[in-house]
Amino acid sequence: MLDFEIQRCTRRCARSDRELAPGEVFFSALVAEGADVARFDYAEKEWSEPPEGTICWWKSKMPDPKANRLQWAPNDAMLHYFEQLAQTPEKADTRFVLALLMIRRRIVRLESSETDDQGRQVMVLYCPRNEKDYRVPEIHPTDTRVEEIKEELAQLLFAGQG
Repeated sequence: MLDFEIQRCTRRCARSDRELAPGEVFFSALVAEGADVARFDYAEKEWSEPPEGTICWWKSKMPDPKANRLQWAPNDAMLHYFEQLAQTPEKADTRFVLALLMIRRRIVRLESSETDDQGRQVMVLYCPRNEKDYRVPEIHPTDTRVEEIKEELAQLLFAGQG
């Protein structure tokens, strides 16, 4: 597996060099530059298609730096909830989504993927915090269920306003 250090949003349009305003829609692209990956942000008006060499791209809205931000619960609380979900088979899809969030937050690291005895893909995760391995079946929820999971995790894991 390859790991890349991705820079944060520059808050400037790569094409016009104009600062992106709070609430403004913009596009970001990760572009292969030799062995490195560079991030480029574009104002919506400056975007027509992904630049050559693009690995992936996405559309976002520039956050307002003055707005109150919600803060995630501490990593240990997220990890504890993740471990509790292992005891609740009907919440396997929630555990899968939480695992993805914890990978993104670097609480756990994706080590590999394997197939279990039921033929399902399983993510093998490692947590350096507690030096444990976890196996999480890949369960892709429906769109409706995704919204339910997002709501559940937001209610449980946002610690309040910063």
